[in-house]
Amino acid sequence: MGFKHSSSSLFFLILLFLFLSSQVSSQACLKTCGQIPIKYPLGTGSGCGDTRFTRYINCDPDQQTLTLTTHTGCYPITSVDYTKQTIYVTDSSMSTCACTRPSQGFGLDWDAPFSFHDDTVFTLLDCSVDESPVFKPLSNSTGRVSLCDRQSSSICNFLYSNCRAISLINLQESTCCVYVPLDLGPSFEMNLQKIRCSSYSGFYNLGPAQESHPENWNYGIALKYKFNVFDEYPAVCGGCERSNGACGYNTQTSSFVCNCPGGINTTSDCFFLYNSASIVLPWFSREWVMYPLAWVVLWTVMSLP
Repeated sequence: MGFKHSSSSLFFLILLFLFLSSQVSSQACLKTCGQIPIKYPLGTGSGCGDTRFTRYINCDPDQQTLTLTTHTGCYPITSVDYTKQTIYVTDSSMSTCACTRPSQGFGLDWDAPFSFHDDTVFTLLDCSVDESPVFKPLSNSTGRVSLCDRQSSSICNFLYSNCRAISLINLQESTCCVYVPLDLGPSFEMNLQKIRCSSYSGFYNLGPAQESHPENWNYGIALKYKFNVFDEYPAVCGGCERSNGACGYNTQTSSFVCNCPGGINTTSDCFFLYNSASIVLPWFSREWVMYPLAWVVLWTVMSLP
């Protein structure tokens, strides 16, 4: 009877060790999502990155895609420039030289930690000259003048003439409007239905040598972000990332947390993993203890008569 009780206890311990080891064997906050490296202030889920970004940035673990979510939809993030604090997103409803289609537009939430990058250019397509508010009546009511950037009118010409998908529709160039982000107003809203336009194109980093070749433009939207009000990178986060950790926060208190390899959370960095006993074994972490220990217990059980 005592032997059965002892065997049952040992078997339970084995399951417990294996369960615990599986819980700490991976880092909760991922440092990559697909091919995109993840660094502060971005995160891959709740408790990761900066709290202000959690509701807008997410990583799909199955598709391995990083996405930006706003009230107008979900948009794949194609790349992140952490030096310039800029993220680049695409919109599948955006018209390009490959395809043109009706769109609802694009908008940022008013309290989102993002703003449009100065390099971002929006071009409104197929706008109603008579009804669109982007055309303002003259004081004498004899005609209308565009509120769009007239110095960039060549962009409309290249889109309507040299962009195959758009040129096939045979639109009048007068229905095109080059919009700069500041024109979107404080709500950062580009509601195409309200401004009576059928679609739009967005692109960034447009060089002078590329203007006449719309098929080579960088279609998408560039968004810049700030770390905080003073745009200062938190020093404690720097230490965390240098020690192979991922910056995050306590979901209960919103206080800083450094998520370390092995699923361990600290309030500073992960260097402690490489100190003391880890000096001899730099790869030391809790799973390296639990797995061998579980197998020792298993071997002991199997050796019992």
